Amino acid sequence: MKNYNVNEKGYYGEFGGAYIPEMLYPNVEELRQNYLKVMAEPEFQKEFDQLLKDYVGRPSPLYFAKRLSEKYNTKIYLKREDLNHTGAHKINNTIGQILMAKRLGKHRIIAETGAGQHGVATATVCALMGLECIVYMGEIDIKRQAPNVARMKMLGATVVPALSGSRTLKDATNEAIRDWINNPVDTHYIIGSAIGPHPYPDMVTKFQSVISEEIKWQLKEQEGRENPDYVVACIGGGSNAAGTYYHFLHETDVNIIAVEAAGLGVDSGESAATSVLGKEGIIHGCKTLLMQTNDGQITEPYSISAGLDYPGVGPMHAHLCKTGRAEFMAITDDEAMKAGLKLCELEGIIPAIESSHALAIFEQKSFKPDDVVVLSLSGRGDKDLENYIDYFKI
Repeated sequence: MKNYNVNEKGYYGEFGGAYIPEMLYPNVEELRQNYLKVMAEPEFQKEFDQLLKDYVGRPSPLYFAKRLSEKYNTKIYLKREDLNHTGAHKINNTIGQILMAKRLGKHRIIAETGAGQHGVATATVCALMGLECIVYMGEIDIKRQAPNVARMKMLGATVVPALSGSRTLKDATNEAIRDWINNPVDTHYIIGSAIGPHPYPDMVTKFQSVISEEIKWQLKEQEGRENPDYVVACIGGGSNAAGTYYHFLHETDVNIIAVEAAGLGVDSGESAATSVLGKEGIIHGCKTLLMQTNDGQITEPYSISAGLDYPGVGPMHAHLCKTGRAEFMAITDDEAMKAGLKLCELEGIIPAIESSHALAIFEQKSFKPDDVVVLSLSGRGDKDLENYIDYFKI
């Protein structure tokens, strides 16, 4: 049986590893040697679980979307990560990593953010723990996610614009890595996605795996079985997807669907559909599938969603794609926006545009009436209201 988890060398099949400048080796190595040990400590586990319960508001509900199910003639359950404190799944990981940073004696925290949800989640836990917080964010994303920028500042974070390249997520990540190289001793870099040098993809996935852990017992309560027929999640770098899939990776009766941003169309030149357009390459410290030119220059991704326009995908997802364990689907801006609006109208839930991409698959793919489809509603739409307003001329 194929293994979809990371191996001891930090690889998922042929993807992963730690491709880092020498200057970062001590930081990454310190984390690698300690993360599993720290996470296994009963005291750590207790504090993590307590904060998820009392601060984040977990477990998040597994909601049977009755009207949506009727429309598409199948059973659709929404894992309501949008109901977490700060409005997305990102907080699960930042709580875990801030506790890790404290145990490693770090007192300065840096992060990168695209849609701003991870920035807000990082600023939130830094305020909670009284640690300095610097968030790098692309200049373009700062403009299109203004409410989240305001939140970060209110929470005491310094928001630094990335002015290079496409001035979006990958450039913010570059800036954060530069900062870490310059401040190796006292700084912990909270990466917000299942990307980066080993052990980050595995660590982030493990912190997010609370999502699939809850799905199993919640589904047992509602359907009398732990395993759905399908688990669905949108995917940029892929942390909400990694957490949603984790406990089902080796359950062969569970189909995995990963939904990417096709932007203006997979072949339009304005897309972020890595599984179709990507080739093996190295970005931000790991080997993965990456959108690049023939001579290896990274192609600028595009999506209406600030959280999905990343030119690569986490190494775990690259492996799921390559092995065929997950089915990858690409959804355009237009399809995603319409699906988001449909959820508002049918269920009274305004989803993040990221999550709307996942919702759009029901227009493309048919499911059986008795199929149980669990979809990660990874974030709420407050941050995207401007985009929705502009798009639909509301």
